[in-house]
Amino acid sequence: MKLKGYSFLLLFLLSLTVNAFQNVSVKVVEAGTKKPIEGVQVYTKSGRLIGETNASGSLDLSSLPKDSSASLIFFEYNYKTLELDINLKEKRNFTVELVPLTNVLSEVVLNYKKKQVFGIRTLKPVEGTHIYAGKKSEVVLLDQDLTNKATNNARQIYAKVAGLNIYDNGDGGLQLNIGGRGLDPNRTANFNTRQNDYDISADVLGYPESYYTPPTEGLEQIQVIRGAASLQYGTQFGGLVNFVMKKPNPDKSLEIITRNTLGSFNLFTNFTSIGGTSGKLSYYGYYNYKQGDSFRPNSEFDSKNVYAHVGYEFDKNTKIEAEVTHLSYLAQQAGGLSDVQFLEDPRQSNRTRNWFAVDWNLFNLKLNHKFSDNVNGTLSIFGLDASRKAIGFRRAESFVNGDGNIVLNENPDVFGPDETDQFGNFDFERDLLVGTFKNFGAEARVITNYNIKEQPSVLLLGAKFYKANNTSQQGPGSKGTDADFTFQTQDFPFYPNQNNFKYPNLNLAFFGENIFNITDHFSVTPGFRFEYIRTESIGEFLNRPSIQGSNPSIIFTPDNDIRERNLLLLGIGLSYKPKSYFESYFNFSQNYRSVTFSDIRTVNPSFAVDPNIQDETGYTIDLGVRGTFKKQISYDVNVFSLLYDNRLGQAFRNDPPFRAQWVRGNIGKATIVGLESLIQWNIKESFFKGNDNLKLDVFSNLALTTSEYTSSIRTSVNGNKVEFIPEVNLKTGVSFGHKNFLTSLQYTYFSEQFTDATNSEYNPQNSERVDGAIPSYDILDFSASYRFSKNIKLEAGVNNLLDNSYFTRRATGYPGPGIIPSAPRNWYTTLQFKF
Repeated sequence: MKLKGYSFLLLFLLSLTVNAFQNVSVKVVEAGTKKPIEGVQVYTKSGRLIGETNASGSLDLSSLPKDSSASLIFFEYNYKTLELDINLKEKRNFTVELVPLTNVLSEVVLNYKKKQVFGIRTLKPVEGTHIYAGKKSEVVLLDQDLTNKATNNARQIYAKVAGLNIYDNGDGGLQLNIGGRGLDPNRTANFNTRQNDYDISADVLGYPESYYTPPTEGLEQIQVIRGAASLQYGTQFGGLVNFVMKKPNPDKSLEIITRNTLGSFNLFTNFTSIGGTSGKLSYYGYYNYKQGDSFRPNSEFDSKNVYAHVGYEFDKNTKIEAEVTHLSYLAQQAGGLSDVQFLEDPRQSNRTRNWFAVDWNLFNLKLNHKFSDNVNGTLSIFGLDASRKAIGFRRAESFVNGDGNIVLNENPDVFGPDETDQFGNFDFERDLLVGTFKNFGAEARVITNYNIKEQPSVLLLGAKFYKANNTSQQGPGSKGTDADFTFQTQDFPFYPNQNNFKYPNLNLAFFGENIFNITDHFSVTPGFRFEYIRTESIGEFLNRPSIQGSNPSIIFTPDNDIRERNLLLLGIGLSYKPKSYFESYFNFSQNYRSVTFSDIRTVNPSFAVDPNIQDETGYTIDLGVRGTFKKQISYDVNVFSLLYDNRLGQAFRNDPPFRAQWVRGNIGKATIVGLESLIQWNIKESFFKGNDNLKLDVFSNLALTTSEYTSSIRTSVNGNKVEFIPEVNLKTGVSFGHKNFLTSLQYTYFSEQFTDATNSEYNPQNSERVDGAIPSYDILDFSASYRFSKNIKLEAGVNNLLDNSYFTRRATGYPGPGIIPSAPRNWYTTLQFKF
């Protein structure tokens, strides 16, 4: 369908709103004070959300059938839930009073009762200017479950998000590495990553890796939406990960929270936040400092993160918000190990010269405006000014021999120690990579409520503009061991991996979704996303000719390329909710992922890149059931299917121009099918309902996944399993609390997974190659907390309680290559003060 067709559809749907609503409304106030309550969720008894009250405590009820009676449920975390029968024939505008939860309970139990019982929830069909009906979605509520927030321990934080595969880095949580359903976890590059709904990765299209991860201590929740997110947020196969920052305290003009953490391997972190509300002005900000040595030599890190948010509410309909984020960190990287070295001692390191530095600056300006009771809009303008620098060991692939000829080093030893000459000086330069990322964009959304034959419907339309101007340079670094990120091209003019590129990328998108409530229990949500993508590569690389003689010349070869795409992605979601405790959902959406030029142009010592590499296409299907029964049982069980066409991966090739080496390119078509389940049982509500000082619950998060390359250009790949997929992915745990004391125990198990498309097996005698499977592993984590008063809280825990030796990653480049070991048993303790 052409764009003018969508314009016609928009005008048609908006015309339906004219004179479609009756003036029926409710106002919700607090019993006693009579103050209006914002954010009260109003449901029908069948479980359908009507909406939320605005800043004045009001909500329009015109979507309910006229001249009828209705049973309404009023819900807000801080108040007792109220169920009320309303006769709409008699009452047109009425007031409802909610009673606050009593403060006689302990602070911990009170917070537990005020929040969602199970620590994770599903996104509502409509939230703000976003539609989530019929989608596989999970929201991690971070202020409820016990986790190691100081180091962003992803294994604990995402324990209840089904099917995620996670790299354990042991770097204090500086980078998040999660994948799922066969997606490479490296820097979460297969998800669209956002902070408060705006992009935070290096380049959404050209280099979608996330070098910045917000500290968990500053987050209110984390939203995870699977493949269907491709229609509203972008084309990524994985979907969306949106970090929702904490908001200013609406009841205080000044609130200060400081958290200090000590832990194993000289870990120290400080998180200090300040926020509050004064009249129409609200503000929130924090400073987060981290330092530590990690558990291996040559792996120290130092990080500084600053965030500031300011909001101003002009009136009940218009609000503007501005945010600034800065992150800078320097980390030494211990390098990879061979399988033999890992078995000998997983804590060893042979590298003293690998360093990694990040400087990240994010900017956002957001306007929220309510055009009418039925039309809301947002405009978000965002920008990024950042850089990433990496310097490390790489034995020269070529050198000038004694005859003055340039020759190739055919057998680089990727696992050997740093080599020095007879005087103890390093005899070769390091490889240096520097990337800068400068991009900006704007995203506008308008959401409209209207009726079709007295059934409420919701239309979302949006548009996005995104422009990036990034650069990448690779060349010789210094011979030293320090974090020197300056190029030494004058000293090493014939370094074989020199290149310099610019990547000016452009993206225009137009998207829309519409919830059609066919009945009170059944809804259909079709959607689309039109994309225009233009990615460019402008630059040159050093040619490596076989030049004879003592004075070889330097020859740079231009390598410019432009790729333009126009594509239309379609999807549809279905939701059937006959009871408040049961919902079945189905979703289909097309996916797309463009090839990144930076992957193509960067020279890697461990593999080559196929010059004919193409974009990935495919689709995702979800079918599941979910619900919550009497605050006792929460469940979300679904089956999914993901089709990958032109899937990117690595295979060993010996056909020209490749010389018996690992090659990254399009492997073929892959099919991934699985079952994901999250079941939570609140034992306290089942057997000890009258004991308000008790907390006791268990959960099981199980994903069973099978996969196959159904067709491939490589005969050695046909019929193989897809990499990065453990067939069994289990996380389970129990939480217990009494009064102000809480504790939890979590068990994690992953079965074996392959790391390349040729399904290289795990070989404990391997001392030369970087390929191989990741063996199965299991981990036990323990956490506890005690609140001494409303203002003082102590947290502590032990990760990898059984001190198992394991790894989750085989690196093919930085920070390896080789096995990157995961942390042994380690402890942490955090003391929090609130003023």
